[in-house]
Amino acid sequence: MGTELTHAVAESADVSVDAVLGEGTKVWHLAQVREGAVIGDGGIVGRGVYVGSGVQIGQNCKIQNYALVYEPAKLGDGVFIGPGVILTNDTYPRAVNPDGSLKSADNWEAVGVTIRDGASIGARAVCVAPVTIGRWATVAAGAVVVKDVPDFALVAGVPARRLGWVGKAGVPLVEDGGQWLCPETGQRFIQENETLREAQA
Repeated sequence: MGTELTHAVAESADVSVDAVLGEGTKVWHLAQVREGAVIGDGGIVGRGVYVGSGVQIGQNCKIQNYALVYEPAKLGDGVFIGPGVILTNDTYPRAVNPDGSLKSADNWEAVGVTIRDGASIGARAVCVAPVTIGRWATVAAGAVVVKDVPDFALVAGVPARRLGWVGKAGVPLVEDGGQWLCPETGQRFIQENETLREAQA
């Protein structure tokens, strides 16, 4: 195969031989990465994390301890998943069919959570599929997300609602002369209704 990829997998982790781990990716104790999952370069999969079959995870993502990432979730580059986060995959969950028989993989259709580049999901938050979390958005700890989150939005609560906007540094933006300003980077943004876009330099 040419050059050998370098990644570190803890002895107690359970990583399928059919999973793909990128260069420099680390999988810590008791994590499980199922068949067909793809994790990009520079990823960190924390202790006790579950990554479902066929889940797609971009480069430089951090998935903290005991997060559950159920298929068919798709994560962009630079996504942060906090401790105990759950990305669900069943809109109408039931253990049994109406006739009382146990449901199998053939009795339901998995739906996924999509998380765009740079977004962060706080500890113990739940994203109820199907939802999309926009680029560089932040979901506060303990939130329950039941509808799509715009790029750069800060959402919190049960159900999650937008409280403000955040920049790429993760800090809240401040209003400044009809625009939104990141106090950390100086980057400016323009709000149009319930969306935010980067101002042209």
